[in-house]
Amino acid sequence: MSADFLQRLSTLTLSVKHLGRLPCLSDLIPSSLPSPSPTVTANQVPILFREPYILSGYRPIQQDWRCYLLSLFQRHNESLNIWTHLLAGPLLLLRWWANAGTLGFTLDAASLPLSLFMVSSLIYLCLSVAAHLLQSHSEHAHYFFFFMDYVGVAVYQYGCSLGHYFYASEPAWRESIGLLFLPGGALFGWLSCAGCCFAKSRYRRPYPLQRKICQLIPTSIAYVLDISPIVHRLLTVSWTQEASLPFHALQIVSFLFAAFFFSCPIPERFFPGCCDFVGQGHQVFHLFLSLGTVFQLEALFRDYARRRHTVLELFGERQLWWACVSFPALFMCCILTALFTMRHVSKVLQSKQERNK
Repeated sequence: MSADFLQRLSTLTLSVKHLGRLPCLSDLIPSSLPSPSPTVTANQVPILFREPYILSGYRPIQQDWRCYLLSLFQRHNESLNIWTHLLAGPLLLLRWWANAGTLGFTLDAASLPLSLFMVSSLIYLCLSVAAHLLQSHSEHAHYFFFFMDYVGVAVYQYGCSLGHYFYASEPAWRESIGLLFLPGGALFGWLSCAGCCFAKSRYRRPYPLQRKICQLIPTSIAYVLDISPIVHRLLTVSWTQEASLPFHALQIVSFLFAAFFFSCPIPERFFPGCCDFVGQGHQVFHLFLSLGTVFQLEALFRDYARRRHTVLELFGERQLWWACVSFPALFMCCILTALFTMRHVSKVLQSKQERNK
């Protein structure tokens, strides 16, 4: 070997040694940052946090709040519940940006219902992510974040009502129940929030059938009312004439599947412990709910493109503004309902702690 070759080899070796001293990603993270604890089995968490037929993958309670935030990147039995709705938000925003750019969308009275539908969709997705990400901290957090989740569902229901009424309803349908539709949508939206909050605070695990009834009856009535202009249109208008109708049909199918998997713990009921991380019915429910919202946005944009120049003529600017003012009013009523129920739950939890001392 020549001296020149040996010198080059020595230089290369020193370079490799220096590369080995470069900081890795873990060195860049502050050592004071808490790390989520390993997941535990169902019998290692209080009964409030246990889900039927889900035997493992639970996050231990009473950790630092940052541990639950960082558990976003941890594998646990809520991971897919979080990510299905977390990814749906950016997808909706991308579709909004694409459709708004194509239509030359401007924020005016005619576009307010569509904008509020989009806002309501992002609200329910964000509150759902917060509930599934942070509820494991404590019993108090569990109730609070799921009450907020119910607020998001109610607001989303009313956002759907606004979009369906102003962009997708037919004159014959409006002549029959049109005057009662938006007040009914607001009322049953609030009742769905109140019913879910009551059921959550009233019943303890293992939950009886009455809990599902309290949740599903007002929510189902709200959905039937909200979707009625769409069903009427699907049955009376030729699908070949309306580009939005196939997307409306897809959103209905998606929501029906979502309702089925929300109501039934399938497939984990038949395979206890096999769906702890992937495949739970609630995860499938989240997936179909997100898909339904995406299809709904696509359909409403097509309806808006067809009717945006006639909305003011059909409904009048005053009705549009009043309908949209009712949106934050319903939002505040639902928040107050959730906080009132939370106050009652807090007293119960405090009494429970005092008895255990």
